[in-house]
Amino acid sequence: MTAALGVSPAARRADAQAALWDRGAEGEAATASLLAQLRTYGWEVRHDVRLPGRRFNLDHVLISPCGTAVVVLDTKVWHRGWTTDLVRGRVHCGVQDRHEQVEKVAGYASAVQAALGLRSVVVWPLLVVHGSPIAGGRLEVRVPGWDGVVHVLGPDYLVPTLATAPKVRDVRRAAAVVARVDSVLRPYGEGG
Repeated sequence: MTAALGVSPAARRADAQAALWDRGAEGEAATASLLAQLRTYGWEVRHDVRLPGRRFNLDHVLISPCGTAVVVLDTKVWHRGWTTDLVRGRVHCGVQDRHEQVEKVAGYASAVQAALGLRSVVVWPLLVVHGSPIAGGRLEVRVPGWDGVVHVLGPDYLVPTLATAPKVRDVRRAAAVVARVDSVLRPYGEGG
């Protein structure tokens, strides 16, 4: 790292950004490991995908075994020593307002819902936060422009919450939703 050598403020900023990306990648890997458990419940999982023509990536997209839900899941790693809670309806990690991250995942879910064009499929935005404990283990947050709630969960709540969601499997319907997801979302590194 060049900043340790005192090279320049720009090098220090670049090093800080690289450290954030590394922490983010570690959080995404931890979430992916947890999500692997959901396959035994019939869930399909896609990692690091995108909508063509959009600049954002989707950390994880899940298709329910009943074929009625798609989960757009964003992973964050926040300050371990601070609790994540709602303050006047906004998500805060300690003293830092992080509500913008909740709004972003709702926006991602909205874009996926529109791109899929499946009226009978509900899209759920979900934010998993590593590091910072979530007050009560989970939050349900309202954001402008999204009719439902954005679920903000600690990693300990992720698998239990999703594993109990579908009560019935519909293999054919789920396969059709998986096929649609795979036709609309592309691996992030793929061009187009």
